Amino acid sequence: QLQLVESGGGLVQPGGSLRLSCEGAGFTSEDYAIGWFHQAPEKEREVVSCISSSGGSRSYVDSVRGRFTVSRDNAKNTVYLQMNSLKPEDTGVYYCAAARAVYVCEEGDFRYWGRGTQVTVSS
Repeated sequence: QLQLVESGGGLVQPGGSLRLSCEGAGFTSEDYAIGWFHQAPEKEREVVSCISSSGGSRSYVDSVRGRFTVSRDNAKNTVYLQMNSLKPEDTGVYYCAAARAVYVCEEGDFRYWGRGTQVTVSS
């Protein structure tokens, strides 16, 4: 059974950094595209970043481009989201999701989801 587990969230001051991890089990990582999604309090979930199955293609929403970096280590079945220069509006739950595809980046394309990790950016 395919499972995704996010970790690395926490409380950080504005301008700080966090690195989120998405560890997969029960599947071959190199066959799956991965997306990171953010759900702010009382708002809809939205895509933040996506990475192709090989890691060769990456995309970011405008609000995080230049601050966040997505990467993956298929040998470890793990995808990372390095978040720098964090802002209060980055607060929320971050989810990773997997799709059996080379590259997709629409929420509806992802079939498998983790339970999320909470990020709070506050002074």
